[in-house]
Amino acid sequence: MTDLWQGLIQAVELILNRDSALWEVITLSLRVTGIALVISTLIGIPIGAFMGLSRFPGRSLLMVLLYTGMGFPPVVIGLFVYLLLSRSGPLGSLNSDFIPALFTPGAMVIAQTIIAFPLVAGFTMAAVLGVDPHLRQQVRALGATRWQVTTAVLTEARVGVLVSVIAGFGGIISEVGAVMLVGGNIENKTRVLTTAIVLETRKGNFDLAIALGVILLGLTFLANLLMLQLQGRTSSEVG
Repeated sequence: MTDLWQGLIQAVELILNRDSALWEVITLSLRVTGIALVISTLIGIPIGAFMGLSRFPGRSLLMVLLYTGMGFPPVVIGLFVYLLLSRSGPLGSLNSDFIPALFTPGAMVIAQTIIAFPLVAGFTMAAVLGVDPHLRQQVRALGATRWQVTTAVLTEARVGVLVSVIAGFGGIISEVGAVMLVGGNIENKTRVLTTAIVLETRKGNFDLAIALGVILLGLTFLANLLMLQLQGRTSSEVG
């Protein structure tokens, strides 16, 4: 209990004192997570909407794969990206400026994008499937195009779509296995909140580890609080 209180006090002190090392870790964490979330959102929402609105052969199999991806172990995804970007891997041997190398923020972005994508796409698909089918029929009866129908359904399911984005954020901001594998936890380069906590714990700096943990919990708490509010709003609208 003493270590916990000391960690809480140290977390407040580090934030108020604007500790440069701490803010560097926080900034990199938010930057990597933010970029990965934007990419997964731009890809996941259209795919989730398409799967929710369309009927085609193999759709059930794709839905199973998507739901499986939502619970896929992040460390396995980290291993996949590591092998993909390693020197002997299919992308690592290309030596292209557009393909990030291992142990860089770019490699971490790729891993987190793969982790977040199924969450965004899966929750978006569920939100679209939850929209009253009669809405689509009414919009089509008014002469709307396929794009206009999709826009109308997404507008109706907007709260669920926002929840999908927040779920993606929560799934990657607290992830450690994949970013540790592809990022390497290099100081001033690839160290984020989760990997810094692991490092400080191994060094026995429990106060600092707890302080970093408090900050990470604060970020995830805010994300989950927003998700809960949106879910409550959805329930009240349905009721």
